[in-house]
Amino acid sequence: MAETLIVSSTATKAEKYQELIPQLKALTSVESDLTANLANIAAALKYGMGFFWVGFYRVETNNSTDFEKQILILAPFQGPLACTRIKYGKGVCGKSWQDKATILVEDVEKFEGHIACSSDSKSEIVVPVFDKNGNVALILDVDSDKVNDFDETDKKYLEELMKVVEGLL
Repeated sequence: MAETLIVSSTATKAEKYQELIPQLKALTSVESDLTANLANIAAALKYGMGFFWVGFYRVETNNSTDFEKQILILAPFQGPLACTRIKYGKGVCGKSWQDKATILVEDVEKFEGHIACSSDSKSEIVVPVFDKNGNVALILDVDSDKVNDFDETDKKYLEELMKVVEGLL
């Protein structure tokens, strides 16, 4: 089934999120497949918000509780080609996984250990998604081609949206 998202091009950032999130809740409520839902969420954020790159990484435990044996693996995304595997604690995504916290990066060049999947990426926000046991199951990674493009508004609404994703796990 084809879906259409309605996001006003003249709305403020907060208004765009306020328009987008209810539509994504409705869209994901009628689809049971996680991959399909993540793909649509990535596309909706990329095109609805005008982001450079939006995607998910999933935690692959390899049946181990040892973080050294676990890895983030690229999942649905929109944008240029991306890094496919990220180690625990490495880069912004691995650090968000390790800290179990959202990370806002104003300038990726100033983030120690940043993994440059694309030289066009200038700023980034990374939000963890938790399973029912409180473990990080997914990471949402959003990149901009502008320095200092993310703020507390993005943090608030992307964390709200990832609560929706948590309900899909």
